[in-house]
Amino acid sequence: MRRTASLSRFVSRFQGAKILVVGDLMLDEFVWGQVSRISPEAPVPVVWVQSESVMPGGAANVANNIRSLGAVVTIAGIVGQDRLGEVLLEELVSRKIDTRAVLRVNRPTTVKTRVIAHHQQVVRVDRELQEPLSDSIVRRLIQKIDSLLGRVDAVVIEDYGKGLVTRELLSAIIPRARRLGKIVTVDPKEDHFDLYRGVSALTPNRTEAGGALGRSLMSHNEVLRGGEELMQRLQCEGLLITLGEDGMCLFERNGQKTYIPTVAQEVFDVAGAGDTVIAAFTLALASGAPMAEAARIANQAAGIVVGKLGVAVVSPQELISRLHPEKRSARHRRQKPALQIPPKVGR
Repeated sequence: MRRTASLSRFVSRFQGAKILVVGDLMLDEFVWGQVSRISPEAPVPVVWVQSESVMPGGAANVANNIRSLGAVVTIAGIVGQDRLGEVLLEELVSRKIDTRAVLRVNRPTTVKTRVIAHHQQVVRVDRELQEPLSDSIVRRLIQKIDSLLGRVDAVVIEDYGKGLVTRELLSAIIPRARRLGKIVTVDPKEDHFDLYRGVSALTPNRTEAGGALGRSLMSHNEVLRGGEELMQRLQCEGLLITLGEDGMCLFERNGQKTYIPTVAQEVFDVAGAGDTVIAAFTLALASGAPMAEAARIANQAAGIVVGKLGVAVVSPQELISRLHPEKRSARHRRQKPALQIPPKVGR
């Protein structure tokens, strides 16, 4: 309990951090409804739509998480010259996320539409183009990013494999950011691992780490061996492998390994949990936390967000409350008993 409570001092410093997020921007659409029958046309449910909503997704969700945690965040990437690209930019601006490094290009905006009924995802529809960007767009993007590197504390590279994160882009960004003494963290795509040599830290999940090695990492010993191999290959300062319900495992350059069990109390939706992990982890590092402490903060943040339905974010107040369980318990003891009304879930 004392260990988690002591972590809150780093969370209180989040507000002063300046973070640049580079990666594949997406718009998450949600169609909320109810199912009362099966379609006579095919054996599929008929969803009666009651509401619709949108959220920043992909790298934009990482930026949204960072902003929700109190930091200043700028995002670099592309959106299409289409209506949904305009919607995504409006969503980012409304959340006070700096979009000066977002280019509008002749390419469809990546959109993921989730149909949700009775708190369950029925289907997801993806609209995207994965072709690499043209050389001229990459050069423009590098120029935008280069002009911002000196003004930020850390850079997050969010690679969803949609064509933005390429060897050319990374070979221009990573060395310069490291020369400037900036923290560089990566949420990697398994096909691109060798592009991330020399970064501060990576946060792959178990499947991504195993995919980079060409084998599965099912047992604890397999995770340990795989993590050691990736650390040697990538020469980074840290590797945080997320293991779902099994928690996380952190590897550091000095050889130290830290296993962190999950703290999730209930799981509604794991969508976007990896985005929350890298957001909180990077912010904690930028706020002076040692790597193991930053990983524990990220673990607590992920435990909160998976208890929410849909792609969600965490506030500093929620995180500090989770880090101070004794205060929360005392507050609950002082409250009078109330009727137990099921919470309203959703947006």
